[in-house]
Amino acid sequence: MRGEVMEIIFVDKDIVVCVKSARVLSTDEPGGLPELVRQALGDPKSDIRTVHRLDRVVSGVMVLARNAAAASELSRQIREDLFQKEYLAVIHGCPREDSGSFRDLLLRDKARKMTMVAQEPGKGVQEALLDYRVINRTGDISRVKVHLHTGRTHQIRVQFASRGMPLVGERKYASLNDPCEIALWSHRIGFVHPRDGKWMEFSKEPPQDYPWDRV
Repeated sequence: MRGEVMEIIFVDKDIVVCVKSARVLSTDEPGGLPELVRQALGDPKSDIRTVHRLDRVVSGVMVLARNAAAASELSRQIREDLFQKEYLAVIHGCPREDSGSFRDLLLRDKARKMTMVAQEPGKGVQEALLDYRVINRTGDISRVKVHLHTGRTHQIRVQFASRGMPLVGERKYASLNDPCEIALWSHRIGFVHPRDGKWMEFSKEPPQDYPWDRV
């Protein structure tokens, strides 16, 4: 992981909660997060399964399953909207309201690997919903907390960019030259433990470098 140490927040025989770095793929392939977790656990043959994803350029807290039963149960919670995901983002500009919701119809263009806002329902169009709250603002940038109700590809990035408030570091949905990776951080996750049914929450603050140290 380019010399970085994989940070493990929690581990038991069913799950492992860790911090994914930017440019690391969530999926199980050479250099992907499961492989890095196996290295951190000192067991290259450990059963580590991805149950949710972060974009390659996005960092923050993730949970992975350590067996098929745990993967199945966590996947069920995600499908049934029981799995909670909260993000922090730094955006250019600021919403007119300090808190609110964004609801859009999104269409994924697989050939271009981009997501677009659709004007009306149609084939492949899916509803996207998030809640946001402005945490702080400094100059022309703002820190916002985002709670996802749906998990569409690039959802947060597209919904903010389409309203003229692209994330700092955004290069796919805005022509920006910010000197940083995209400022989108998986801040908190919450779910029911797949074995004992206990509610669990894990959170981690973003690193204090640009732009997180500005706002």
